[in-house]
Amino acid sequence: MTTRDIYITKMKLQLDELNLQMAKLEARAQEAREDVRDTYKAEMAKLHQQSELAKAKLAEMQASTESAWDNMVAEMDKVRDAFVHSFRYFKSQI
Repeated sequence: MTTRDIYITKMKLQLDELNLQMAKLEARAQEAREDVRDTYKAEMAKLHQQSELAKAKLAEMQASTESAWDNMVAEMDKVRDAFVHSFRYFKSQI
């Protein structure tokens, strides 16, 4: 397995885990008081958007050439870090 394959596999696992945790938070948010539920829904929509962006970036990485690989890794790390940061912030608010 190449370094590229290992990175892609690791990133996919991280994103899958975040999405799983996000689903659990979404279930908890449904149990929240009605007055805060709308806020949670809006924040969850943002998280879903970041998740989709991360998935798209991962797919782009998988199709990238070797010459574009280093730039793609840096971009993917930024997308993942933003997603993780948003997720942790949202989680701290529930």
